[in-house]
Amino acid sequence: MSACTTCGACCACYRVQFSVYEMDFAGGTVPAELADEVNGNTWRMQGTASVPIRCTALTGTVGEAVGCRIYPLRPAPCHELQEGSEGCQRARSRLGLPALP
Repeated sequence: MSACTTCGACCACYRVQFSVYEMDFAGGTVPAELADEVNGNTWRMQGTASVPIRCTALTGTVGEAVGCRIYPLRPAPCHELQEGSEGCQRARSRLGLPALP
């Protein structure tokens, strides 16, 4: 089991912004009903614009058992954040979760 499926800290710590070209209506995969336009070229996952952050695609309880409703369709920032990376560890720390080895 991946630490990601018991964590979800990144989905509850980071603003997720990405190019309009990742939106489903523009040939990408991110469902339009789960994102908001920031400007003509940039979109943001709902729930990540203000504190407390919680991406609308996140399911479950952070630190226990979580999932992503759009995992195979998620935007580039979500693909790029890797388990155990500096960004992962920082998110875990912010939420009081222990560091990964």
